[in-house]
Amino acid sequence: MIKIEAIVRPDRINVVIDALDAVGCRGFTVHNVNGRGQQQGVEVFTGRGAKTATRTSLPKAMITIVVLEPDKEKIIEAILDAAKSSEKGSIGDGKIFVSPVTDVVRVRTGERNEAAL
Repeated sequence: MIKIEAIVRPDRINVVIDALDAVGCRGFTVHNVNGRGQQQGVEVFTGRGAKTATRTSLPKAMITIVVLEPDKEKIIEAILDAAKSSEKGSIGDGKIFVSPVTDVVRVRTGERNEAAL
């Protein structure tokens, strides 16, 4: 099993969710988060044409998904295609982190691993 954590622009979250639905991804969790990466904040116009850069964290959305290994690439591709803000993409479009999951337990039934997904 694989955990995929994707951090995307908040305005792209519905597009990403639609893309996940289209490839058959049934379960995920969405978190509203703040952070910054290569984008390093935003430029803010302060009036009279002046602008200043703020080095603050930015609002993002994080989607967490646990899938079986065979589904990993189609999920990643769906996120990549949906999360880009333009055809070529832009700084700040996000990141995808992939890591192994060694155990999953469904609280209600105690089922484990594949049965718990």
